[in-house]
Amino acid sequence: MKTRIDDAYRSGEFAELAYAYAPVGLVITENRVIRDCNRAFAEMFEYGVEELRNQVFAMLYPTDEEFVNIRDRGVRQLRETNTYWDERIMAKKSGTLFWCRVRGHSFTPEEPLMRAVWSFADLSETRPYIPLTRREREIISHLSDGLTSKEIAIKLELSHRTVEVYRAKLLKKFGVSNSSGLFHSLGGIGSDHVVSRSGE
Repeated sequence: MKTRIDDAYRSGEFAELAYAYAPVGLVITENRVIRDCNRAFAEMFEYGVEELRNQVFAMLYPTDEEFVNIRDRGVRQLRETNTYWDERIMAKKSGTLFWCRVRGHSFTPEEPLMRAVWSFADLSETRPYIPLTRREREIISHLSDGLTSKEIAIKLELSHRTVEVYRAKLLKKFGVSNSSGLFHSLGGIGSDHVVSRSGE
């Protein structure tokens, strides 16, 4: 390893060194398949780099359903500005769930997920994961998309009253008085960047 570092400093070619040893998780994807990642990314998810290469990205989500529900989030923004970020719940190899800040850049903006690079930062130290039921995550997800309780009720085929009960329980659980406070507790950011989708 020392030789590799010395060679980089002698030649002035640091790209490979920066990618391999960056203190943030970096991953290159192609159509939602992990083509390569750095050591920090693999360690964050409790895998080795080789275990993750050429695997479907869905394996890092709490459930397949959760992956399906959020996989296209950010496509429009990447198409328009080629920058995207959010904070979402991911799953380690052990099954431990944790909050991540995800940022993306596409190499193919016309088809943003065809080829892209992503950074992942583990937020566990500043935002511990608070367990939510599948239904609570569904409600939060739809609230974060700007839906009203009535609209959520229609989408989830529930009564308006049931959605209101869930919403009230969520506010109480996080000790806040409104949806803005809920999003702040979940991510400390605006609802546009909080991804908390369905799935157990």
